[in-house]
Amino acid sequence: MLSFEDLKTRVADGSIDTVLTCLVDMQGRLMGKRFHAQAFVESGHAETHCCTYLLATDLEMATPDGYASTSWESGYGDYTMKPDLTTLRLVSWLDGTAMVLCDVMDHHGHPITHSPRAMLKKQIARLTKLGFSATMATELEFFLFEKSFSEIAKSGFRDLAPISDYNEDYHILQTTKEEGVMRPLRNHLYAMGIPVEGSKGEAEAGQEELNIKYADALACADHHSISKHAVKEIAWQQGHAATFLPKWSHERVGSSSHVHQSLWKDGKPAFFDPDRPNGKSELMDHYMAGLIKYAADYTYFMAPYVNSYKRFAKGSFAPTRIIWSVDNRTAAYRLCGEGSKAIRVECRIPGSDMNPYLAQAAMLAAGIRGIEEKLALPAAFTGDAYEDTASAHIPRNLRDAKEALLGSAMLRTAMGDDVIDHYARAAEWELEEFDRVVTDWEIARGFERA
Repeated sequence: MLSFEDLKTRVADGSIDTVLTCLVDMQGRLMGKRFHAQAFVESGHAETHCCTYLLATDLEMATPDGYASTSWESGYGDYTMKPDLTTLRLVSWLDGTAMVLCDVMDHHGHPITHSPRAMLKKQIARLTKLGFSATMATELEFFLFEKSFSEIAKSGFRDLAPISDYNEDYHILQTTKEEGVMRPLRNHLYAMGIPVEGSKGEAEAGQEELNIKYADALACADHHSISKHAVKEIAWQQGHAATFLPKWSHERVGSSSHVHQSLWKDGKPAFFDPDRPNGKSELMDHYMAGLIKYAADYTYFMAPYVNSYKRFAKGSFAPTRIIWSVDNRTAAYRLCGEGSKAIRVECRIPGSDMNPYLAQAAMLAAGIRGIEEKLALPAAFTGDAYEDTASAHIPRNLRDAKEALLGSAMLRTAMGDDVIDHYARAAEWELEEFDRVVTDWEIARGFERA
């Protein structure tokens, strides 16, 4: 991390000349401006501005209609970006560069309610009122490819070749071949103050997983978004492409982003009770029961695109049923850890394309409601959850998830009608864009035979 005083010193001696001022958009990407470092020290550290469309766009940076927050009719004005100087850090893979994350405000200094960082902060504040804090960790899975982003784009995203040739799950030899990307990634992130634990090969050719140590919920989301950005930039620097698309081929396994979570009170783990089964407290029962009861309501925030739902398949290590179990990777929610500080719940539903602020905010909202309602946790499932037919299925597609989101009284109470309607419109727009496109599958299937 970098203090503002340290930044000023480094700007004065010329070792830093650029400051990236970044907001996190709806898709979880870093958007913003590059400041000359001296200008940032003089004025940019207080605030800067951005167009309102940045929080009402899609992956293509389009300007969809139907958003209440901004539009052509309202003139697409400005938001204020207020740097959070506690997030100031060096970007060591870029020469002379520092980075800061910003909160997004209106011109009166009020948070923009559908801003991802504001959404997570709101749920953290609700939790604080109950006397708890949240500790979270995310896993980042992604694929590395032989060719660069530009080469793959010019080929029409066809004939994609992963950087390695076979399943490299925990494989030291195969991942050694990828150290040209992964070693600088680990080291640069660590130098930024992100508590990287390590990386490993995942269960497919060219698939990697990056593990970051747990932190408070907001820091966890910050670490995730910065790390995802770093993966793409460092891969690009090495002449390769990286993708966080959850299912880039129906013949390959998908990429997830599991979220580990626990609550703490007065510096002690609130999920732990040595006198109860599996060491989990009654509070943890209520919290996890909330996660399960409202899972369909917030699935959109864990799986925000059409492609996200291609990952949920039998025998793929991605869940299909809304079930909890003890140390069972076929379940959507897994009770992990032994001992007071390690016990936690792992949600295995989110894909690699999730926005961590939105997913964590939604999970906290559901868990808080479980605590408030003192929900009873059903018995742990044992066996192969793929074979279970009694439990509810995870929403099977984006349409189902959008409808569940729109109808969620829990999320409307926790986040506000304006926020839920905003993200439901984002889901609807994705469906409209997908529905108008003729896919390669349709052409190959029906060109001659239909």
